[in-house]
Amino acid sequence: MNHGTGPATILDLGTGPGTLLLAALDQWPDAVGLGVDASAEALAFARRNARGQAVFQPGNWGEGLDRRFDLILCNPPYVAEGAELGPGVREYEPDEALFAGSEGLDAYRALAPQLPHLLSKDGLAAIEIGHDQAAAVTRLLVREGLQASVAQDLAGRDRALLLTYV
Repeated sequence: MNHGTGPATILDLGTGPGTLLLAALDQWPDAVGLGVDASAEALAFARRNARGQAVFQPGNWGEGLDRRFDLILCNPPYVAEGAELGPGVREYEPDEALFAGSEGLDAYRALAPQLPHLLSKDGLAAIEIGHDQAAAVTRLLVREGLQASVAQDLAGRDRALLLTYV
């Protein structure tokens, strides 16, 4: 990735309605974007939102993709089954976009072995995490040869892992 001009290729895993990918393409309009999601309904929303700006395809995270990307974005489900949710969350988000097993780590376990094969050698992956998951998710990704740093949200809570090659 040329850090002066930004990424040439962007991958959004679990794209949902395409929000992250479209925001990135707005920032880097010369980049090419691919959004992947398991939900046909979410992909239909993404295609309508994109108005031709990106390509969207069905898939199970990065399974079957055979190219590398300069920037990978991902906001996977990370809520533990049975966890308390804030008001309005269940009303606006489908369960498959929220819950990820008893520890909230199932999506990261699936993603961890895929990311090193998708990220370009000088690329960056930004993966959203729950506020208390930095250590657990970092352990999963470091085993795969990636280096992780934690990014915090405006309230000072851990919110994402930024991944590069060691």
